Amino acid sequence: MANASQSAPKTIFTVSSSHAQDQDPEETQASASAVPDAPAGRASVMDKVGNWAPFLLIRSTHPRQAVLTAIGLSVAAVLAGLTTREVTLIAVTVLVGQAVLGWHNDLVDQSVDRRHEREGKPISDGRLESGSVWFALCCGVLLVIPLSVTSGTVAGLFYLGSLVLGMLANVLLRKGLFSWVLWAAAFACYPGYLSYAGWAGESAGGPPHWVMVALAAALGVGVHFLTALWGLVADNEDKWTYLPLKAGLKLGAGKLLLVTLVYIAVVIAGMLYAASAVGLRA
Repeated sequence: MANASQSAPKTIFTVSSSHAQDQDPEETQASASAVPDAPAGRASVMDKVGNWAPFLLIRSTHPRQAVLTAIGLSVAAVLAGLTTREVTLIAVTVLVGQAVLGWHNDLVDQSVDRRHEREGKPISDGRLESGSVWFALCCGVLLVIPLSVTSGTVAGLFYLGSLVLGMLANVLLRKGLFSWVLWAAAFACYPGYLSYAGWAGESAGGPPHWVMVALAAALGVGVHFLTALWGLVADNEDKWTYLPLKAGLKLGAGKLLLVTLVYIAVVIAGMLYAASAVGLRA
């Protein structure tokens, strides 16, 4: 293939000197202004993509938390000995469930997000209508229910229970000292979801070991602290009194982040050890 610079006619962009001298300056300015600004054109395209409704819906799902949760449960399912199709089903189910939780959280918090002018919140900044998000949330619920029970009725009830607890955590206890309780309860449902998980609606396991349930609950508390870190300033202005805020005021955000990460790492290490020592199931 010929090089583009060689095949392009160079005379297109040349103007004779006599014509350039006789040309009206205003005409020259008008023709120059008619040339599109390439960076501005690219920015316009990016703005259109960034304001595209499906993209905004994805942003409202809290995608990083959704993907990390799906990866975590998928890895746990692999370690528990589930088949590839069962692991894939769990990953898809968790992604949909986390999208539901993210949409619900942003719908509940839209007035607070608007008051504090938080970035990356399409609902509160008016780029995404709340009615559209409610419709997406309802569609997600209608999808996640059959996906959950496809892993087995008991497993599905455990996962749907975690979703209900997660949605309750968006509206109850979140401002006080017991905000961690619903997070712990929601994560405590995950071992039951994995231990009973099967395929085509058939349960293929048994009850989870209590050690794994306790460690999963402890992990939920750590994740609660981690996700709360980014809103401590605004929550303090709103006179919240939940545990992560109190710890942040005492330690400082930087130290609290370090402590939280170490805590989560220790809990995950404990879960890996317990998985090898006692297993997922009782």
